[in-house]
Amino acid sequence: MADQDAQTTAGIEPPPLSVLRWDEPPEGPAVVLLDQTRLPAEEVELVCADVPELVRAIRMLAVRGAPLLGIAGGYGVALAAARGEDVAKAAELLEQARPTAVNLGYGARRVARAYQVAVEIGAGQEGAATAALSEARALHEEDAAASGRMAQYGLELLEELLPGRGGHRLLTHCNTGALVSGGAGTAFAVALRAHREGSLRQLWVDETRPLLQGARLTAYEAGRNGMPYSLLTDSAAGSLFAAGEVDAVIIGADRIAADGSVANKVGSYPLAVLAKYHHVPFLVVAPTTTVDLETVDGTSIVVEQRSAAEVTELTSRPGAPSGGDGGGTAVAPPGTQAYNPAFDITPPELVTAIVTEEGVISPVTGVGLAELCARSSQVTIS
Repeated sequence: MADQDAQTTAGIEPPPLSVLRWDEPPEGPAVVLLDQTRLPAEEVELVCADVPELVRAIRMLAVRGAPLLGIAGGYGVALAAARGEDVAKAAELLEQARPTAVNLGYGARRVARAYQVAVEIGAGQEGAATAALSEARALHEEDAAASGRMAQYGLELLEELLPGRGGHRLLTHCNTGALVSGGAGTAFAVALRAHREGSLRQLWVDETRPLLQGARLTAYEAGRNGMPYSLLTDSAAGSLFAAGEVDAVIIGADRIAADGSVANKVGSYPLAVLAKYHHVPFLVVAPTTTVDLETVDGTSIVVEQRSAAEVTELTSRPGAPSGGDGGGTAVAPPGTQAYNPAFDITPPELVTAIVTEEGVISPVTGVGLAELCARSSQVTIS
């Protein structure tokens, strides 16, 4: 980290993170992940040699974030194909690993379709497996390109909404950088582009309870890139707004319904309410693969409920499962029940704009979302 800090101080961009990759060691193909439960203390790779191992990594949040989950789902299906396993079953297992994250199912289904098409035209098992891997790699490359376009559209929108501010003070929630993407990320990528172009005055980072993705991961990425940032508890955000210290809120999304309702890491909705009250833009940055036109509205989004132990215990590796039995330090009395939804839903009337790789939607309406998705080859197909 010391070398990276020196590089960013000198204006040199740090090397890109290797977050997810396909590997073919002598013992057989594998999907290799940067284990995000170990960050920021150590950068350790997790090797997933089969689909059940990858599903476990997804559920324990070793790999996370909507766009990256789509990529993981695609490579997971390619892994099943390479191993000669049931590709349709693998796609189903992967899609069910985190039901709210629409990209995961999209990536798995897309690569499964490529495999099936190859089978139907007589490519054979090896040829179909090659086709699946090629499709997963294409998905990876497309996401990286989309990240760059979102960053540019997002920064242009900030300049339009906040003219003459002399530097933007942005508040973000959870983690939306290179750790969730094939490129620089979604919302974080916009802040990073602003930083590199000299227009970021301050990045406010919510710690993002209970698993601290902001404190552990966004702060890690911000520091790695030499960005001006400060960490705050989620409950302190209101005081920042009251003090006039927030120019815009910028977050990602795990699913966007057809009416523009946004499912994102729990804690996003209160920020939208605060932003509305204080007349601060609330921006959602997500690729069109996160849009699910088959989900009619926010009430139709299935919200993942996670273990109470994530709230009632502290572990040395936030995100790693403790199950209430293991390794966690209790912060609540034994037997305490906990309400622990992974996400909340922000209605479209609280969203100033949705930024995608195809452009910006503002105001956010179902018609506008459908028209934008119609222009994209990446629209989600259920």
